[in-house]
Amino acid sequence: MASEETLRTTSVSTRVPDRIESPGAGGRPGTRAWTTRLMILGIVLTALNLRPAITSLGALLEEVRAGLGMSGSVAGLLTSVPPLCFALFGSLAPRLARRFGPAAVVCAGMAAIATGLVVRPYTGTTAGFVAASALALMGIAVSNVLMPVIVKSWFPDRVGSMTGLYSMALALGTSAAAAVTVPLTEALGGTWQTGLIAWAALAAVAVLPWLPFVRTGGAGGAGRAAEGAGRGAADGSGLARRDEGDGSASARRDVAAGSGSARRDVAAGSGSARREAPGASGAVPDDAAAPRVTRSRTAWALAVFFGLQATAAYITMGWMPQIFRDAGVPADTAGVLLAVTMVMGVPLAFVIPRLATRLPHQGPIAVALGLCGLLSYAGLYLAPAGGAWVWALLLGVSNCSFPLALTLVGMRARTGEGVAKLSAFAQSTGYLISIPGPLLVGVLYQHSGGWGLPLALMAALMVPQIAVGALAGRDRMIEDETAATAR
Repeated sequence: MASEETLRTTSVSTRVPDRIESPGAGGRPGTRAWTTRLMILGIVLTALNLRPAITSLGALLEEVRAGLGMSGSVAGLLTSVPPLCFALFGSLAPRLARRFGPAAVVCAGMAAIATGLVVRPYTGTTAGFVAASALALMGIAVSNVLMPVIVKSWFPDRVGSMTGLYSMALALGTSAAAAVTVPLTEALGGTWQTGLIAWAALAAVAVLPWLPFVRTGGAGGAGRAAEGAGRGAADGSGLARRDEGDGSASARRDVAAGSGSARRDVAAGSGSARREAPGASGAVPDDAAAPRVTRSRTAWALAVFFGLQATAAYITMGWMPQIFRDAGVPADTAGVLLAVTMVMGVPLAFVIPRLATRLPHQGPIAVALGLCGLLSYAGLYLAPAGGAWVWALLLGVSNCSFPLALTLVGMRARTGEGVAKLSAFAQSTGYLISIPGPLLVGVLYQHSGGWGLPLALMAALMVPQIAVGALAGRDRMIEDETAATAR
């Protein structure tokens, strides 16, 4: 299987040496520890900012609709803007990262989020509100794509745990915005504009940890160098730590891997020479050298799974408070219920990636999460107010398909360039798939006058999500599949 041991041998295509000192490249231990901690802080703060622009709006959607004169259909269009922006701008992230470096792109993304959140409450028109939201979502989109690449390049031996930390922070930011926005709006004067603009401060703070990496990372051609700088020693020390700590677990994975591990050793052979010499520079592989992910069935399954789980997530973030409010739940309680849904991702986002990297097949996790979603939709239809807390909890479990999808991106590719390609493809294609969902919910809600048809649509979409999640969870590598189709 594609275990964390396999992941340790990979490299990143877009530009690893955003590091001030590459571990194993001869830097002082104190400097290496400081830069690693700073990178972890940057990852956590970035993750905290990847959803408040969306969930803060969901908590105040009724007030924003009244203030800007939106119909239900237009509000549905507004809730479709996030996946549209993620699809359009996310596809540009690998190219921007090769040109400027991942740290510089993420830093600019955080600045774009802060700017968009400052501007959008005061545009005065729906078009201006959508345009400013798109600016913030552009920053979110490029950061979405590059986070798995940065995690894999900096922490190749801890992909599961670092993905879990990143996913926990993302869930925490999501739930905090949902829970705090309404009370914060009341504390700041009771206008929806002040409630929305407050989240710009968090994005501004997230810019700061990336600045040292931008200053030292160089530009242009410098960003293309040193694919393997220092990773040989880092991979070696990580392997030693794993060998000491994993014991029999490693042996079990070796047995499960069977002849597949031999294939991986052969495939990794040509790249190992580059990784042997810490500090050596090498050109980033051209796009032609990276796997053509469109030839991989697993890549397509993962892209569709990503798209369907994103559809469910953005419908939840945009419309769940309104479902509860229409059932007679007070506005502040509806916001707390959305926060409960999102906060479920904090512990589970740490557990699920670690569990996934230890299983030979991740499909059962996708199936279990999907069944929780089906149960929650049935409850929202039958007793939305009476069982509100139960349905919020079940929806929160179901929404943890997102950290599972992120983990699968790192597990379904052997090489760093494969991860970058797969991350961009899965997220861009997935978000394109998710665009119609929130819009259709808004249209169905407006024309049917209730939530029966929208919830039926959500349940219908969960069935194929379960199916493609099971397919994406199989022990497959996109490099093997693309090589097979090329022959």
